[in-house]
Order: sequence, then structure tokens, then C-alpha cells
Amino acid sequence: MMKIYFKKKKQVFAEMGEFTIKTDQAEKSGGDNEFPEPLQMFLASIGTCVGVTVKNFCDQREIDTSQIEIEQKNKFHPEKKIIDEMKIKISVPPDFPEKYENALIKSAESCTVKRHLREDIKVKTSIVRTS
Repeated sequence: MMKIYFKKKKQVFAEMGEFTIKTDQAEKSGGDNEFPEPLQMFLASIGTCVGVTVKNFCDQREIDTSQIEIEQKNKFHPEKKIIDEMKIKISVPPDFPEKYENALIKSAESCTVKRHLREDIKVKTSIVRTS
């Protein structure tokens, strides 16, 4: 169960077990800009979920993740007023085993949060090698 309650101005908090998720709105929207907006939290939940799947994939194969980074770019559709495309780039070091690249992408795309998106929202995942 989740309990939702309100704080000052536009702050909305969600209590989930021992955790409290705090959200706010930007000042231009009447908030205090003290915490992320709900949409930012939602988008971060996708990125961090991808991160968990990448971390699990690498841990299972004893691949060091200290030099792996994930970048998420979200494309906002001005007419629909929604995010209609996400690009997720996984940066891996030069010594990342090439044989695992496609499997890592499939693993990242299996993120539970991402699987809850509508089918018309595209999420594109790719890998780049860092130097």
C-alpha cells in the first residue's frame, strides 16, 4: 500500500513502507522546487531500473561496472505533451567483452519499469565504448 499526502504549496509525498518519496513542482508551477517533479521521478525510475538490470547482468558474469555509465535522453512531443521517445546509451570501457553487447542491450530493455510503458513510446538502447 502507498499513502499519498501533501506538504507545503505543491509538495506531494508518497509513503511506501519505510521509504518516503518527496516530490514538488517548479517555482513557475507554484511550487518551491525543493524536490524532483513526479515526471522527473518517473523518468529516473526507468533509468535506474535499466541500471539495475545492467548491474545484475554484469555481476552475473563478473564484469566490473565501475566504468560503465548509462545516459538517458528523453524526447518531449510538444503537441501530445508527453515523452514519446527515450534514448538510452550504455557507455562501456574498451575491454568490455564484445560477445555480450547484444545480450546487455536485451537485458537493459527487459527493465520492469520500462515494460510498463505504453507500446507507442519508443525506448532505444545502445552501447558506446569509452576511451
